[in-house]
Amino acid sequence: MFGFGRGRGKRADEVVDESAAEDVPESGPFDESEAPQDEVERLDLGSVRLPVPEGGQLQVEVDPAGPVRAVHVVTPVGRLTVSAFAAPRSDGLWREVSGELAEQLRKDGARVHTEDGDWGAELVADSPKAALRFIGVDGPRWLLRGVAAGPAETAEECAKLLYAVLEETIVVRGTDPMPVRTPLPIQLPEAILRHIQQAQQAQGNGQAAQ
Repeated sequence: MFGFGRGRGKRADEVVDESAAEDVPESGPFDESEAPQDEVERLDLGSVRLPVPEGGQLQVEVDPAGPVRAVHVVTPVGRLTVSAFAAPRSDGLWREVSGELAEQLRKDGARVHTEDGDWGAELVADSPKAALRFIGVDGPRWLLRGVAAGPAETAEECAKLLYAVLEETIVVRGTDPMPVRTPLPIQLPEAILRHIQQAQQAQGNGQAAQ
């Protein structure tokens, strides 16, 4: 569980050191160097630390070779995916990426348009499979991309949930040089990794018994 719209106001009972808070942005996504010292519970995935909405369930895509491709959060109103990529020091990667993404979506038969959001242009697509919204945030040497996917009737609720998650997300870029657009590595917590390994082992045993 996490608070929606963190930083848009302070509780009356909060005592805040304004001098210490001057360098901390009011809302995210946050770079690791400016991460807030708050009580928000975040799932640590190595390159990103993100809150999981109440009732959300994790869905992990694992490459057969081993690396984790993506981590999705499945909610009652749709699926959220937050990913981080290496970017140049100059801003503007999202504009380039979103243009290419829009072109590909149209080729796949989706109707695509852009909307102005808190972090700039957002892509909204209606495809045969789902209503999609893509949000990009250019940060210091990273690009954070959020995707909301779900039924058209819950698209607005799903988008609001994605905004709330992005506002609380922390990006851990690291110092290693990486080619632009390279996905920042995802590292699963030990407990989740064990659960996946056990599930894969059970599936393998089941297939061997057939």
